[in-house]
Amino acid sequence: MKPILSTEEVKKLEDIIEREGTSKAELMEHAGEFVASLALSYKPHDVVVLVGFGNNGGDGWVAADILQQHDIGVTVVSPVEPNEIPSALARHVARRTAGRDVTVVVGPSRDELTDLLSKADLVIDAILGTGFHGAVKPPFSIWIPTLNEVAGRVISVDIPSGLNAMTGVVEDCCVRADKTATMIAPKIGLYSADGPQYVGELVCGELYDQLDEVIGDVDHEAEIVEPGDLVDYIEPLPAIVNKYSRGSVLVVAGSARYPGAAMMAAKAAARAGAGYVTVAAPDACANLIRMALPSIPVIAIPSDSRGSFGAAARQEICEIASKYDCVLCGPGMTTAAGCMQVVSGLLESDRPLILDADALNCLSRLAIDGIDKTPDLYRREAPLILTPHHRELSRLVGDAPVDDLSTAIDAAQRIEWAVGSDNLVVVAKGATTAIVGVEKVLIPIAGPASLATAGSGDVLAGILAGIVATSHGEADRWELLAAYGVAVHSYTGFAAAAEYGEKSVIATDLIDLIGEAMQLVENEVCKDLDVLSEGEAE
Repeated sequence: MKPILSTEEVKKLEDIIEREGTSKAELMEHAGEFVASLALSYKPHDVVVLVGFGNNGGDGWVAADILQQHDIGVTVVSPVEPNEIPSALARHVARRTAGRDVTVVVGPSRDELTDLLSKADLVIDAILGTGFHGAVKPPFSIWIPTLNEVAGRVISVDIPSGLNAMTGVVEDCCVRADKTATMIAPKIGLYSADGPQYVGELVCGELYDQLDEVIGDVDHEAEIVEPGDLVDYIEPLPAIVNKYSRGSVLVVAGSARYPGAAMMAAKAAARAGAGYVTVAAPDACANLIRMALPSIPVIAIPSDSRGSFGAAARQEICEIASKYDCVLCGPGMTTAAGCMQVVSGLLESDRPLILDADALNCLSRLAIDGIDKTPDLYRREAPLILTPHHRELSRLVGDAPVDDLSTAIDAAQRIEWAVGSDNLVVVAKGATTAIVGVEKVLIPIAGPASLATAGSGDVLAGILAGIVATSHGEADRWELLAAYGVAVHSYTGFAAAAEYGEKSVIATDLIDLIGEAMQLVENEVCKDLDVLSEGEAE
């Protein structure tokens, strides 16, 4: 796994590296070399480097110096003369670069900048760094829109200028990069809120040979799950296996109003590997689900007058649940009084439990001012996986704002730390999904925009249930197991988009592609392990 750091964590890491003997000036040289190497891969003839007042601009000045030594025409555009740059490090490298065969243009007009950018093969954005926040000020509020309108290929240094490195929020304008060359480690804002739509391809320059030895000395905002980390989940089925030993799932879901959610979750659980899946649904919709799922048993549970679980449902469902390796509760269930009793009863059970959709809304209603204020409500010995999207997560923590990756992680950690259990995992769903455990936050591969469709969450819940069932309630790291489930779901999105087109995918398309998605994940795992093996051999 690769760490994702906050801006404060990066500063601490740079201080540690400096104490180990590599100065910040050397890191700037290495950063400029990394950017220049990426620029050279495009084989450009004319490069424009846009620099700001700080050390991010210093990286750009170093890159410009190196590129001109490769006989490339380089123009550096600066807001002030090199001697007037306030950062001492950046001022030093700017003076050095300006003294060589690099054209320096100071404070150009919009028309002059447009002319320069339109003639360039490549533009390097080294305007604003990780310390930026708020609205972009002149002249950069003119430069950035002009760059977006005119330029072809753009490499951003560390972070696209205009993006908040901590929150991923763009308040005014932001560079749309083809490639972002981030330094030392990715920043959390690159994955959050507006970040993904501006970053382009993300590459990381580690800059320091012994980075692996010191990066553990700072906290990590999160960690990227790489394919090789999932190797434990791609083992083939043993030769001696039956439908029960493969793992069993009870899906407690559905209502007269939303029977389809139960169908999708149950079928997804079966596709994800569970050998025996059963649906417990209100009797108002049980026959409809039976007809749609001939291979899956359906147990009719007494319903209320509106077709949701009734008052007698809690006892009956809890008795049934004790026979299964995993229980998934919530899809299409509604928040009727009987449903709330079902949720509270299952929380008291000793079965691995996944709460999704309306089960989470029931949980929110059972608490006062956020479940983190009443941790006894969801504290349990058996594994518990919560799968909220941002609005559900906000309700779980007493309607605190949750609108991007950073605030989602904060809210999920409040839920985690209130009980402090290794068996609790919050899958905070979003454009970038965070898997939050008590000690770590994992970021698995993000799926395409095609997954933003009704019912997609029901499919993810079913995938997770199938995977948990095949583990028979045992896992060294529940958050990593959940990350595997999210990765499979992401790949169903890629496969469905390839087959139906990004805008035409519906949730039921994903289910029949789960097997293909699992194979795609396995292929990536094997590829990753082969690369690691080659590296070790060298």
